[in-house]
Amino acid sequence: MIESMTGYGISSLLMNRFTIEAEIKSINSRFLDISLRLPRSLNDKEIEIRNLIKQNINRGKVTLNIFLKKDGVENGIPSYDENTLKGIANLLRKIKADSDLKEEIQLADILSFYNVLFNDSSEYSDEEYELTKSVVLDAIKKLKIMRVEEGEQLISDLLNRVSKIENLVDEIVLLGRESVVSYFQKLKDRAKELVENLSDYTDRLAVELALLSEKYDITEETVRLKSHINQFKQTLKSDYEVGKKLNFVVQEMNREANTINNKSVSLEVSNRGLIIKEELEKIREQVQNIE
Repeated sequence: MIESMTGYGISSLLMNRFTIEAEIKSINSRFLDISLRLPRSLNDKEIEIRNLIKQNINRGKVTLNIFLKKDGVENGIPSYDENTLKGIANLLRKIKADSDLKEEIQLADILSFYNVLFNDSSEYSDEEYELTKSVVLDAIKKLKIMRVEEGEQLISDLLNRVSKIENLVDEIVLLGRESVVSYFQKLKDRAKELVENLSDYTDRLAVELALLSEKYDITEETVRLKSHINQFKQTLKSDYEVGKKLNFVVQEMNREANTINNKSVSLEVSNRGLIIKEELEKIREQVQNIE
């Protein structure tokens, strides 16, 4: 199933005094580019969390932000009790007075009582990590749902545009058959104005017509373009690295459209060729957002 590379997902869990929130979003990128913002307590799980993303997403610039709170500690930042802080300060002042010290009490003096002052509950159990992982996976699931929904919209738009191109190619095929003959007739009429008796040049004119037919014939280009269109439709039905394949097919379609325009001796064919080019550019922009 085709996915857009643009999406967003958020999930959270509150259990007793343990809170988890995972927020993930993705935008266009040629490859899979993962950026993690983890609390300190999950630093040793970074590789595992990256693998969770890799198992579910193939392309896109992905940003995952995890927020944890346990026993008043947010993302591994410890909390402290104000009464304990005041008690430490009073103790230091008493020590200073009893020792006849003149130095001012510094923050570093208070922080030397770190283990007493701070309630550091940043360590998480295996069970808590499993809960965190489940929240991350749920956020990824919601992200993918959004990517799939947008992917369906992209498919609808792409099919409409490629169908329009297919109709234009059919018109070009019909017009192309007549355009060379019409162009030759114009040259012949012009020649009549310049030469009194064309009967002496009949064989030469036949040769010129054959050369013109070969030079300006666009049959091969229209056949290849229609083949690329079918390939484009088939690729839309596949599941893996669709965006890269579609991008290549669009390049080939564009190449054939350019050749048709360069060979054209008909204004009507050229006009349709330009419309095809415009549609291919819109398709190319849309394809950049497909995983």
